[in-house]
Amino acid sequence: MAHHHHHHDTCKDQKALWISIVLNFLITAVETAGGLLSGSLALLSDALHNFSDAVALIISLIAMRLGARGSSEEKTFGYKRAEIIAAFINSLALILISVFLFKAAVARLLHPAVINTGLMLAVALVGLAANAASAFMLKGGAEGNMNMRAAYLHLLSDALSSVGVVLGALCIRYLGLAWVDPLLTMIIGVYVLYEGYGIAADALRVLMNYAPEGLDLRLIEKEITALGGVADLHHAHLWTLSEHNIHFEAHVNTAVDLRLSEACLLREKIEELLHERFEINHATLQLEYRGCAGTGLIKGH
Repeated sequence: MAHHHHHHDTCKDQKALWISIVLNFLITAVETAGGLLSGSLALLSDALHNFSDAVALIISLIAMRLGARGSSEEKTFGYKRAEIIAAFINSLALILISVFLFKAAVARLLHPAVINTGLMLAVALVGLAANAASAFMLKGGAEGNMNMRAAYLHLLSDALSSVGVVLGALCIRYLGLAWVDPLLTMIIGVYVLYEGYGIAADALRVLMNYAPEGLDLRLIEKEITALGGVADLHHAHLWTLSEHNIHFEAHVNTAVDLRLSEACLLREKIEELLHERFEINHATLQLEYRGCAGTGLIKGH
């Protein structure tokens, strides 16, 4: 199986997010001023990108705090999907930003402007240093958490944008290639769109209760029915509550009419199989004998 659980230090992640939020607001202010004074669209685009990232990081931080709360009688699942929702919102922001960048780049290509490359280069270098530091701080937490990965990708894309702006400033300054500024803006936009779409697709799978990617419900059925005492599996549902919290429920027809104690042993055997073979950590099984005749693995199929 390709499923692995990753554990990260939540307190460390939250501290890194706080520092990154402050840095992003500072970069936004510096790049906005620098873009307006130098006439660089790439700098203004990077400033907008950084501002959206600061807001995205705030959303991620709030979601992380909510996700750590326990369950209650009203919210029996707690806030386990708060981080998934945050990742989805952040990804949509990335997609919208990419559209804006494309429009702005086309407008600049049609109407070139004079750029103060010295100021553009200095501001871009400051932005690159701050973005690289922020991305480095979030890299560890991004490996096993969708919300942190979305935040990390926001900052990584900013760092790459800053690299592009630095190179653009050098090309314009020493080669006189004014079109490099809007071209870089388009390249940044393509990257942002690609990353935003990927995160949105992953988050949407969870929010729509899709089966986890890589888990085959038919294979699960085959493994369970291969156990002694199981006749068939039906009314099955497989979904992800949060990024690493896989749930499974199904009706299990027993081959013979079992006593309650025997049924409990069979249920424990199935739960162990689901956990060890498929990393399913929450299973709800309804054992029955000759129940739900004619029902398929998925209800109605």
